[in-house]
Amino acid sequence: MVETETRITTRYGAMPTFTAHPAGAGPWPAVILLMDAPGIREELRNHARRIAKQGYYCLLPDLYYRLGLLRFDLPRRDEAMSALVGAAFRSITDTAIRDDCAGVLSFIDAQDAAASGAVGAVGYCMSGRGVLVAAAAFPQRIKAAASLYGVRLVTDAPDSPHLHLGGIEAELYLAFGERDNASPQEQVDQLRTALAEAGRVFQLDVFAAADHGFMFAEGKNYAPTASEQAWTRVLDLLARKLG
Repeated sequence: MVETETRITTRYGAMPTFTAHPAGAGPWPAVILLMDAPGIREELRNHARRIAKQGYYCLLPDLYYRLGLLRFDLPRRDEAMSALVGAAFRSITDTAIRDDCAGVLSFIDAQDAAASGAVGAVGYCMSGRGVLVAAAAFPQRIKAAASLYGVRLVTDAPDSPHLHLGGIEAELYLAFGERDNASPQEQVDQLRTALAEAGRVFQLDVFAAADHGFMFAEGKNYAPTASEQAWTRVLDLLARKLG
């Protein structure tokens, strides 16, 4: 495995990014892994490594770079830390996601180890929305997108992702936990209807007894069966659309 810590130039500045891909001859299809609200940590890097081991050039950008270098010690999370995580999460806008993904795509095109053409995008929590925003912004590049227990996918605002699915060309995978109050079932049902009406190619799972964050083994809501089923769906999607 080849791993690097690099900086990707965006419209705002230099964005720290972890990359991983197999050793040996490439190029490898690229997958952008967008972080969840607690931000960059070793467990997220391990998720990037898991994707890379399947034969991909995986990039994990630090979306909080506009705020400086933020690293949360999650085992010691308390009310004060949760307030900081929430404030950082709320700083991420759709415009920022589009600008940052534009920078990542330009970086991919400059790497010998990364294949040109179709790209995948995977995101959790706040970035479950981000992957839909990115897929709509870059339909010619992003051909596989996985939104994992995404939040704010259905809102009353005019920029709600469920209202802007028409321009997406990617095949979509979406996964939710049955017990996740951040993505209540009525919103999941609205999203499913909007996807079908927009004619998108998608698969949507709601895992019984799973809560928000069910794919992170170090978190309190880890659900191993649901997590592995979702991983299987994600990797199958990437293999089908990226090769």
